[in-house]
Amino acid sequence: MSFLGRLSALGWFLLAAAWYLFSDLAAMRAASGLTFGDYFEPLYRIFLVFLLLLGYALLSMLSQRRVRPLKNIGVDPRPGRLREWALGAAVGWAGVVACVLPTALIGGLVFTVFTNSHQLVVAFLDLIALAAGTLAVEVAFRGYGFFRLAEALGPGLATLFMAAIYAIWRTHAAPTSTAAVVVSFLLGWALALAALRTRALWVSWGFHFAWAAVTSLLFGLPMAGGMNYSPIFVTNAAGPTWLTGGTQGPEGSAFGVAVGFLLLIAIVRVTADLKHKYGYAEIVPGGIPVDIDAAARAQHEAAMGAAQPAEPQLVQILAAQPGVPLARQGAEPGAQTVDGEGRAASGLAHEEPSPALPDEEPPAPEAS
Repeated sequence: MSFLGRLSALGWFLLAAAWYLFSDLAAMRAASGLTFGDYFEPLYRIFLVFLLLLGYALLSMLSQRRVRPLKNIGVDPRPGRLREWALGAAVGWAGVVACVLPTALIGGLVFTVFTNSHQLVVAFLDLIALAAGTLAVEVAFRGYGFFRLAEALGPGLATLFMAAIYAIWRTHAAPTSTAAVVVSFLLGWALALAALRTRALWVSWGFHFAWAAVTSLLFGLPMAGGMNYSPIFVTNAAGPTWLTGGTQGPEGSAFGVAVGFLLLIAIVRVTADLKHKYGYAEIVPGGIPVDIDAAARAQHEAAMGAAQPAEPQLVQILAAQPGVPLARQGAEPGAQTVDGEGRAASGLAHEEPSPALPDEEPPAPEAS
């Protein structure tokens, strides 16, 4: 890509970042204007997803008119998207279990369960908020803006840059540990790799949703960032901070850092087939469309002349029919056939009487 093309892609990335900041503020104000209760989080996340998709679709139509907007954002409804989402969710679930299992085996986990009906309703609302919230984060950090940044800086540098921005955004709001920052960077790197290798957000969204849902809703453990939900299970981890992560949860532990590096390898392995199928930038045609076949045909006719139509066949040769005299086979009034010696015979020719056999006697004359 030329220097001007890279500069243009960088400008579109900056516009995408500005739209995310505006959408986040507008979605929060819209949700707070409707409710401050249990419905605030799901409404806020849903409004944010809507605004991001709308804004990035408009930017896509302005910047790359020949590519479908949803494909540019990374949420193209292509075949196999549910399988890709499930593949990412399986990797995210396995990563959380690998982080929590050492704490359960070496230290200990103390569960507190809330089973009243209100907590069940809150759990359902939190599940919606997690689904919409993780999708919004993926669209903002690994969607349209990230693909334009990859065009401007190159895939490798864009991946590391967005991973660093994601780690800062995820851990700046509250006191955090070095391990939690490193894990957030590794998670951002793995999610960016998944989006870049598949040219879509289905794997990264499934990974992100499973990581957040299993950590918060299933195990009831704290998590870095602004999405912490545990309305049914609340878990207290026993053990040193390097093992449990303390207030940062599994992401602040030494095992969390090790699992983060393993997740990079796992993402590369599980997306190998998808990279072979989707992981290359789409070639967008430019210029004026030309019909090559029509142009070649016109050039040939101009050089050789148009083909003359074939003259109608006057003499028709039909297949022989056994048991029927040659002169009568396929004859029609006015038609001609050709006998074995090449002479034309009329279709109205009379059949000659066959000579009488020697053994037969001539018929007796009738009496007068």
